[in-house]
Amino acid sequence: MKDQPGFNFPLLSDADHKVIDRYGLLNEKASRPMPHPATYVIDRSGKVQWKFVEVDYKVRPSNDDVLTQVKKVEK
Repeated sequence: MKDQPGFNFPLLSDADHKVIDRYGLLNEKASRPMPHPATYVIDRSGKVQWKFVEVDYKVRPSNDDVLTQVKKVEK
């Protein structure tokens, strides 16, 4: 396995789905508690600067789209 760079930002684990509930992402039609796919870019102060939420789990933002938004926050 190649060496992979680590992240320089935290990733969220939400096993008890408190954040899922807070952001209204719970998919009520799923057979078990599952969120709609969502990507958030949050600045250092904790403010959401960009979000992408989609009910179709097959639709996701591209890596380039996310990176573009992250770069805007880093400025």
